[in-house]
Amino acid sequence: MRRSRNEVARWRMSRQVQRRRARWLEGQSRRYGRMHAFRHMVGQQQRRSILFITQHH
Repeated sequence: MRRSRNEVARWRMSRQVQRRRARWLEGQSRRYGRMHAFRHMVGQQQRRSILFITQHH
């Protein structure tokens, strides 16, 4: 599955943003000790959204 260069760049940038948001969420949720569940949920959402995006191109 070949991607154009700016598509790859956009994907990489969105990954960075998601990672930053996940780290921020960790900081927020650490006091509740639900960090693992949070990360798992976010990971599932990411995978689903990536699948959704790639299917519709």
